[in-house]
Amino acid sequence: MPLRIDLPEVLQRKALEAGSEGRAWLQRLPAIVDALKQDWGLTLSSQLSGGTEALVVAATTRAGEDAVLKLVIPGLSSASSQLRVLLTAQGRGYVRVLQHDEPRGATLLERLGPRLSEVGLTPARQMEVLCRTLVDAWQVPPTEAVLSGKEKALSLARLIEELWSEHMTSCPRHVVETALRYTAAREAAFTPDTSILAHGDCHADNALRVRGDDAQAFKFIDPDGIFIERGYDLGILMREWSEDLLEGDAFTRGIKRCQQLSMLTGVAPTAIWQWGFIERVSTGLYLQRLGLNTEATEVLDVAAAWAAHPDPF
Repeated sequence: MPLRIDLPEVLQRKALEAGSEGRAWLQRLPAIVDALKQDWGLTLSSQLSGGTEALVVAATTRAGEDAVLKLVIPGLSSASSQLRVLLTAQGRGYVRVLQHDEPRGATLLERLGPRLSEVGLTPARQMEVLCRTLVDAWQVPPTEAVLSGKEKALSLARLIEELWSEHMTSCPRHVVETALRYTAAREAAFTPDTSILAHGDCHADNALRVRGDDAQAFKFIDPDGIFIERGYDLGILMREWSEDLLEGDAFTRGIKRCQQLSMLTGVAPTAIWQWGFIERVSTGLYLQRLGLNTEATEVLDVAAAWAAHPDPF
């Protein structure tokens, strides 16, 4: 029986935004899936939720191994970067690649368990798991043609200025100026000698439990792949869980979180704090652009509380 494909609206919209190539992909998708099923000897069981840039399907290989078939929208520059990182990692800290066909945008991955965000741990415990997984993932050697820390800082500075010009009333000027000062500091701090291959978006939805293993063993999916200092990945964790920070004094709780991340990884708190602030401001303003005002307000309220105490480390 052929797999019934029911694409989420967000996936269809992103494919249409890709122009004629994306529209053609939508039309050919059933045929592509069927061809890969035959070529790789797969049994396809069900479409999986959560994919916003790819069709994701549960599969079983001819050898009986549980797997995931992932088909990305054509033209996404992130797809080839993700594949390079995963192939280089060979399962260390990241999901293992079983098969891949880059021209067809297809990857067969090992099947992992639930996302870290779904297993009922507190933010503090989730950060422990993520830091443990990051320390493992940071051992993967850098791949070619990935974004550098200097380039990342410059691109975030440009993004913040662009977004703030659209939503000046949603974020005080001194908060934006602090973020831009921090991007300049992180740009100046970039050096290849202290840089590693960072995940780049290591939140709890991108960490999945390893099946049949220790309940605390997780692996990452969907890496951005950036050659940058370790503090950047930890800054992503400073960006997350706004509600937890707003339950008390956001600045004090932010300092405590930064110190926890530093203790867990040995990374100096200054870089963690500055990248976390940059990520909060850029993300909050981007959420404003998307019309997600409630989420944006939470993210930017924390940034405003932190900006009242500049350079705490």
